[in-house]
Amino acid sequence: MAQWGAIFSIIAALGGAALLASVHKIDEGHTGVYYRGGALLTTTSGPGFHLMLPFITTYKSVQTTLQTDEVKNVPCGTSGGVMIYFDRIEVVNYLIPSAGKLARPKTSRIVFIFQNPIYFCSLSLLPLDLALVFLSSVYDIVRNFTADYDKALIFNKVHHELNQFCSVHSLQEVYIGLFDQIDENLKLTLQEDLTSMAPGLIIQAVRVTKPNIPESIRRNYELMESEKTKLLISQQTQKVVEKEAETERIKAVIEAEKVAQVAEIKFGQKVMEKETEKKISEIEDGAFLARQKAKADAEFYTAQRAAEANKLKLTPEYLQLMKYKAIAANSKIYFGNDIPQMFVDSGSWATQDHPGVEDQLPEDSEEESGWLAGWFSLWP
Repeated sequence: MAQWGAIFSIIAALGGAALLASVHKIDEGHTGVYYRGGALLTTTSGPGFHLMLPFITTYKSVQTTLQTDEVKNVPCGTSGGVMIYFDRIEVVNYLIPSAGKLARPKTSRIVFIFQNPIYFCSLSLLPLDLALVFLSSVYDIVRNFTADYDKALIFNKVHHELNQFCSVHSLQEVYIGLFDQIDENLKLTLQEDLTSMAPGLIIQAVRVTKPNIPESIRRNYELMESEKTKLLISQQTQKVVEKEAETERIKAVIEAEKVAQVAEIKFGQKVMEKETEKKISEIEDGAFLARQKAKADAEFYTAQRAAEANKLKLTPEYLQLMKYKAIAANSKIYFGNDIPQMFVDSGSWATQDHPGVEDQLPEDSEEESGWLAGWFSLWP
């Protein structure tokens, strides 16, 4: 009985060890691949607990999430023969778990599928000759490039492509001129090759650090950058001076425009004042002309009416009456044959026949002689 107990204990211990060896865990973001006797099995597994044949089957966990591979100290020879070194090149990549490929197994065997999302332990039997085994891109990549596919597909390719780039470009282009394009060119080149060699491996980004160059060349580049900096400073200073001059010019133009506008406004005011004065003068001249015209018309009318009145007065009766009034008004009356002739031309008589008589006549004599002359001239 004791022997049977010992045998049972040994069997239980072996069974427990086998169970422990068969149970394994795949983390989230990873895919499990299996080897049996060194041969890669077509079966892959997702995250969770899984069973495998103990002591015969082994597994490896392949990461399928985003990861960064660092390629360090990459030598690179330029077209001019200068050797430079890139300290670190980072390649961000991820692996698509499945590529949509199906295959039918060749043998008819029983496979244990140990997977349950609730209890992680359910056992079912599935005849492989009646099932289609799903072959993932992880399986293809691991089969062609092993589980450490990074070394062949990324590390080695980065070395190769970077040397290809440097060999056709000068140091000036690699270090300065085309340095900003190295990462994008390297990404496109790697992805183009991986699309044909390893479908499912995606390059998301490539980051390239500044390469190390010989010290003497580096000092020359630093001196060149210093000179460029001085040139940029001088250019910026020139732009500042030009901007200040432009600002002053704009200010002067604005000031001149302001003065011109003020002068134009003042000129307009003066023109308006002169036009107003002109209009006022025209109005005053018109008023004065109207007044003078009215006055002249009134005087003309007065003279015309007086002439008409005098014309109406100068009748024979009126002249006879005035003659008698003149005779009556004279205090002296002269009679004689030569008197009428003398008084008709009194000025000629006084100055020619009797010079000095005109000055000797008194004022009343001249008045009387005038009346007499008028009287005798009217005498019939």
